[in-house]
Amino acid sequence: MHFNKIQHQNLFAYRRLRRAIGYLGIFLPIILVLLSLFKFFGTGIQPSISHYYFSNLREIFTGTLCAVGLFLICYKGNGNKIFWKNDNYLTNLAGFMAIGVAFIPTDPTGTSCTQCTLISFGLKELHYGFAAVLFLTFAFLSIHVFTIGQALNTTIPISMVNENNIYRFCGYGIIVCITLIPFELFEYATLTFEAVSLFLFGTSWLIKGRALGDKGIIGRKLYREQNIIDTEETVSP
Repeated sequence: MHFNKIQHQNLFAYRRLRRAIGYLGIFLPIILVLLSLFKFFGTGIQPSISHYYFSNLREIFTGTLCAVGLFLICYKGNGNKIFWKNDNYLTNLAGFMAIGVAFIPTDPTGTSCTQCTLISFGLKELHYGFAAVLFLTFAFLSIHVFTIGQALNTTIPISMVNENNIYRFCGYGIIVCITLIPFELFEYATLTFEAVSLFLFGTSWLIKGRALGDKGIIGRKLYREQNIIDTEETVSP
């Protein structure tokens, strides 16, 4: 019984880590854009999230990406012989890509200051390569990894908002967004598509982390589980 309690606590710790990753992904673009609206911070809305590297909000940009990167590297999921279904490989890859995006800048725009940066010249191609791999890895995690392992339950039908449907929607949505970025369809298109991709990424991780709980109708619709109370409440600290 004590061993089972430890196992459950470890599971719930992983859920909290997933939620932390999800919240960081969702709120990074929101915070950057909101702070850009205040003259106090001396930063206008940038053409992309990456261009905040050269702004007064650089610490928020790099700090959040580094936090996400470290969380992903520390996250240990299930192994699989197939690379694109291997939780450990993909989260480690995404973690290193996130740190790479944080510290290897794109090209600055206008009179952006490069004097106080870790690398004082743009490495646009390498930066975009890291970013592309990062978002593709996010998509693969949602489509190929998160959809594995839902407990079979023939007594509860699969709903439209089943977690696996949400993961696939988020994963394919990320792919669509990063495919549209190079076309620059409208002003701030890159910023918009990056923000949407991060929102989809964060949503996927929040659902995996059961941020909405899993009791009652949420448990039935999302996870095909019949829980009277949230499962995290079944094991006291």
